[in-house]
Amino acid sequence: MNIYQYTAKDKSGNTIVGVLEAGAELEVADALHKKELIVVKVELTNKKPASRAKSKRVKLDDLVIFSRQLATMIDAGIPLVHALGILSEQIENKGFKEVIVRVRQDIEAGASFSDSLAKHPAIFSELFINMTKAGETSGTLDEVLDRLASYLEKSAALNRKIQSSLVYPAVVVSMAVLITIFLLLKVVPTFKGIFDTLGGKLPFPTLVLIGISDLFRKFFIFTVIVVGVLVFIMKKYLSTERGTYNFDSFKLKAFVLGPLFKKLAVAKFSRTFSTLSKSGVSILSALEIVSKTSGNKVVEEAIISCSNSVRDGESIAKPLSKSGVFPPMVTRMISVGEQTGQLEKMLSKIADFYDEQVDAAATALTSMIEPLVIAFLGIVIGGIVIALFLPIFKITELVGK
Repeated sequence: MNIYQYTAKDKSGNTIVGVLEAGAELEVADALHKKELIVVKVELTNKKPASRAKSKRVKLDDLVIFSRQLATMIDAGIPLVHALGILSEQIENKGFKEVIVRVRQDIEAGASFSDSLAKHPAIFSELFINMTKAGETSGTLDEVLDRLASYLEKSAALNRKIQSSLVYPAVVVSMAVLITIFLLLKVVPTFKGIFDTLGGKLPFPTLVLIGISDLFRKFFIFTVIVVGVLVFIMKKYLSTERGTYNFDSFKLKAFVLGPLFKKLAVAKFSRTFSTLSKSGVSILSALEIVSKTSGNKVVEEAIISCSNSVRDGESIAKPLSKSGVFPPMVTRMISVGEQTGQLEKMLSKIADFYDEQVDAAATALTSMIEPLVIAFLGIVIGGIVIALFLPIFKITELVGK
């Protein structure tokens, strides 16, 4: 992806200068046209946007607090420019503070709030920008910001559930691997020296363990290099579009974790789509944003296909059911929502249901993984310890006789 600097004009004739990341100039022009801007100039630049470097330190919680507080101030009748000034004074994150100051300055210069936010794509997503734009247009910016804060809170809570269910087994397995490597490199060779001194025939498990240890020590550097090369190749492959698609497809079909990832994708789709629809964003624009924020290439392609079908006059439910990604219950509820004119309500109910499903699946996953991890530790590390102590037990028996 390249970084392009653009100059454009809005409907009021105000000049807007910003930076976008895209594959080609045409993509930048298309993105600006969708925002109803007139393109003046687009040029390639190697400079990253100032906010991008600092965006790594802007947490989701900061955006939630910012949205909630700004919504409260606007609802209380405080002008947007003054509200941003107050918030910029109390934001502790220096990078985020600078961005809010710039947003305020742009608004004072005549730009709209959503266009000012669009200059900082590394911090404010398309979802955030389009929802604020819809709020400005409909005169319900405070409601939209409050809804956006609620959406971000629920998304963050959902992500934390998934992370907490996967962190524990990942840490335990990593520790087990490190302990096993230490035993093979340091402990087993020490015992081998003791066994060589004592002499005698060693038990078969001990011979196998010593053989593995000798091979591992002999080819340790080579093994590390091979693993490093494989990891590098895998990263390169996953950075390609084909690799990302295949990996995302594997995640949805994976044993145990597959159903969890699918439920998470459905929950995210429903919550984002519902939030955008409630905020007044058009169906086609909402589908486009949802596809980009899905976090899974397979789901993204299914939503893009749905968007194209809707543009041709089809319903939303039919192409989604054809994709095979969305469960029948979801597509049927969406179909009922379309027919009754309660699509937003149905999407919200689907999101709530699948949030609970993800929570239950994450808890069940943790409960199932714990005994598997314990069994893994017992078999690998316990097996090494037993193989090391078998000759000692044998010697003790001989001495006893």
